[in-house]
This record gives sequence, structure tokens and C-alpha cells, in this order.
Amino acid sequence: MSEKIKVLAVVGPTASGKTALGVALAKLLRGEVVSCDSMQIYRGMKIGTAAPDETETEGVPHHMIGVVDPRENYSAADYARDAGAVIDDVARRGHLPIIVGGTGLYLDALLRIASFSEAAEDPELRAKLRSVAERDGSQKLHEMLRDLDPEAAEAIHPNNVKRVIRAIEVCSVTGRRKSDLDREAVAGETRYDADVAVIDFASRETLYGRIEKRVDLMLGNGLRDEVASLLDKGMLPEGSTAAQAIGYREMIAHLRGETTLDEAAELIKKNTRNYAKRQMTWFRRYDAIRVTPDRDGGIVPPEVLAREIAEKI
Repeated sequence: MSEKIKVLAVVGPTASGKTALGVALAKLLRGEVVSCDSMQIYRGMKIGTAAPDETETEGVPHHMIGVVDPRENYSAADYARDAGAVIDDVARRGHLPIIVGGTGLYLDALLRIASFSEAAEDPELRAKLRSVAERDGSQKLHEMLRDLDPEAAEAIHPNNVKRVIRAIEVCSVTGRRKSDLDREAVAGETRYDADVAVIDFASRETLYGRIEKRVDLMLGNGLRDEVASLLDKGMLPEGSTAAQAIGYREMIAHLRGETTLDEAAELIKKNTRNYAKRQMTWFRRYDAIRVTPDRDGGIVPPEVLAREIAEKI
């Protein structure tokens, strides 16, 4: 394998200050940010995903934000491929790729899995499979995958037509099960020399307070209108990954008259807190630099945290 690409990852739970820390590190280390957020990836979902604006990015280039149609079901394998291409470009230009986000599955796909069954493609077969889905429904397509690769079928939802088609395509072209190829890839050597910094709050209540404020800010900035607009445009079809995002699924239920706005807000806060717990559990598995912002009687500025991280990598 050729020389590995040096990368730095800054990860942690939602509302933990990852964006500000990523920007501070980029300024300090001549870097560019590569988002690792499974919802910021979608276009038109700025408010509910807390996608950083120009004020927050402070002139630092940010990649992999708002690049996918919300009607698409975008996978971790898709992310590993697309983010990998961005990282290659950033490194080629002599800058440090700084991966910033909270989607552990995406980070694992990028840093821990060597490849994702990059088999030869068959556009003709893919078109035929799309026709099957349109004519006979997604369930029929899913049954075809189950016959070829029961394990992959178990892992992929029948409504995720794009991933079902891709799995069938891989099986057909290679003559092997996609699940077997993916399992082999996990044991492979990755392309990156990665340092990982995990933001880990000393007080969970401090983090929860930040989550409460963020959700209130989202609502004040027009989350309800954003979701209503996306629905009107047909950009959040039922069953799509984007429609299941925290903040969006609760607001969709409210817009359908199933909850009041106050009830939706409380659900968003509750579900975000639960998600933050899962994120913290996920990132504890990493051998990483631990960053604790809530100390010394307050929140340590991101510039200070950035210098501490820079001294350890």
C-alpha cells in the first residue's frame, strides 16, 4: 500500500462544539474540514441539522455538507467513497483533512474499513432492477436480494431501493455475496494515518443544557417552515433516510396534526439527548485523545482545546 494519508478526526455528541473546534484546528494546522454527519450531507436541511453557516466556518473550507438530494438514501459506503475522494484532494493540495462530525457509522466506514466491495459495475443490470422496483415494488426487489444474500437483505430495509440494487449488482457481477466481501474488507488495512479527538463532557447535564438551547434556537430560526417547505417540494418522501432525521420526523408528525408544536419540541429534545448518549457510547470504543470542554468553572474556548490537541498529535 502507498503511504498513508494523515488525517485528524474531531468527533463527539451533538451540540458539543465540534464545529468551532474543527475551525480552530483548521486555522492552527492549515486544514480543511470534511463533515462526518449523516444528515448535514443532505441539501436544504440546514436548520434541523445545525449545518454551519459562513459566520461559523470563518472562511475555513467545509466539504460534504449539502451535497446529496434528501430523496436519496445515502449509505456509509457512499460516504466512505465520496469523503475519501475529498480527503485525497485536500491532502494533494498540502492541507490537513480534518474530519468533523458525530456519525460514528460514517467514521467507522472511513477509518476502519478498507474498501466496500468496489466491484465492476453493470449499468444495464442496474436499469433492469430499477424497472423491477417500479413495476413490482420494492418488496419484490428485496426478495431477489434475499435469495442471493440473506445476510445483506437482513441489513438493508426493503424501501432502500438504491442499496438493495447495489447489493444485487455486487452479487451478480462478482459471483460472491456482498456481505462476505464487506466482512473481508473490515479486516483490511485502511488508507489513513488517523488521530481521533473525542469531545467528552465531564457533566452530562452541561451537554443536555446545550442540546436544549440548540433545539430552541432551531425552532426560533424556522425549523417548522424548513420542514414544511421540504414536504411541499416532495423532498422528504416517507421511508427516506432524511425523513427519519431527528427534528424532521417529529416536525413531520406535528405538521400532520399528530402533535402540538410544544410536544414536537419536547420530543426533539428527548430524542436528541438519547442520540447523544448513543454517540458517547460509540466513540468510547476509539483509542483517542479525550477533550473535556467543561472544566475550570466554565467552557474552555475552542482555540485552547485546539492547541491541546495539536500538542498530542
